[in-house]
Amino acid sequence: MTTLDAIARPTGTFAMVAMDQRESLRHMFDLAGRGRPADDVLIDFKAAVAAALGPLASGFLIDRHYGFERVRRVLPASAGLILAADALDQADGGPVEETEIDDAVAGAALDGVAALKLLIIWRRDERRPERVALAERFIALARQRGVLSVLEPVVRIAPDEEDQDRDAAIREAARELAPLRPDLYKAQVPLAGEGDEHEQRTASAALNECMTGPWVVLSQGVAQRRFEAAVRAACLEGASGFLAGRALWSDIVGSDDVPGRLRERSVPRLQSLIDTVDAAARPWSAA
Repeated sequence: MTTLDAIARPTGTFAMVAMDQRESLRHMFDLAGRGRPADDVLIDFKAAVAAALGPLASGFLIDRHYGFERVRRVLPASAGLILAADALDQADGGPVEETEIDDAVAGAALDGVAALKLLIIWRRDERRPERVALAERFIALARQRGVLSVLEPVVRIAPDEEDQDRDAAIREAARELAPLRPDLYKAQVPLAGEGDEHEQRTASAALNECMTGPWVVLSQGVAQRRFEAAVRAACLEGASGFLAGRALWSDIVGSDDVPGRLRERSVPRLQSLIDTVDAAARPWSAA
């Protein structure tokens, strides 16, 4: 039976790297002044991140479209392979609007894959029951395929909503989806990483109260310089680590020397985050 140890550190905590960005990564190259890159540029970048950070990571998340086979060959056995199972509804250069289970992943051979991940865009709208059903199908699919399920709800607040409290919505999503019992819940950082330590810990404790199992934080929407402090606060209040991409490598996109910049910047960042997680995070088995 596969347990979360397959994507965890020996401490039972998580230090996982996300590299499943697709059109959003292409847009990041554009924003960096490199124009719209061809597919092979995205694949080369993802493989370079896997080569540099894979030896330290407890898990590594990749999509099937750009670089899955190369990443699978590069990753050491110590980094559990996580495959994105989400099909994205995303306009060019825009945010993901909706998701569904990718049929190609659902029916694929999963040799060497430890876990599947599903992004869900959570809104207070009439489609909430559909998204709950989607999460249920995903968790059942992962269980049927003999792999772990990582559920990633990301909140969107509509401009006309009366309640504009993003953190309240993150907690509301957790109360709705965590009881479905994914193997691991991937949550947005409380307060988007802002505020002092007391504020961060208070918000993280409130989120932890909504969880029914182990959870980690993601880095999207958090200033790179704020992420480690946010991880520490979340872990001190019950989180088991992180599954992060942009906080580790976003400023490397478009570099003339990607492997060199990853060694200089991203590897030390990941090691520092690992030290934080080992010191502060709750082991998954204690959640």
